Amino acid sequence: MKSSQVPQQNISTYARNKKAMYAIGSNGKYIRVASSGWEVEEAATRQALEELARLAARARQQVEAGKASPLYFHMYDQRMDLQTLAQTTGFFKWQVRRHCKPKVFASLAPKLLARYAEALGMSSDALRALPKEDANGS
Repeated sequence: MKSSQVPQQNISTYARNKKAMYAIGSNGKYIRVASSGWEVEEAATRQALEELARLAARARQQVEAGKASPLYFHMYDQRMDLQTLAQTTGFFKWQVRRHCKPKVFASLAPKLLARYAEALGMSSDALRALPKEDANGS
């Protein structure tokens, strides 16, 4: 794509930010061009965010029913999945899956909780509990 063809549709999911895209400049070489996005990308992003919100709501129900640990909810609430959380924390996927069990999570050492808390951008205390639901049900 030529630099003049880089989408500039000011999509809302970019929150008035831009991202770098590579395009062919007037000299025929690749250059970075700032893009404010395009509608197709926005639709795909919204669909992914809706799916993560659905997974977080389902995870909340499982935590409230005692079938999963708060870690399970926070993972989806912070827009991660099992693979992403495992990679971010340095744990294996099977370990993260195991830590999502309430009894195992309750016995995790503070050092392990701290790794999850850092990866999820919250305190260890916040990680141990579900946040209150807001009016939107999230």
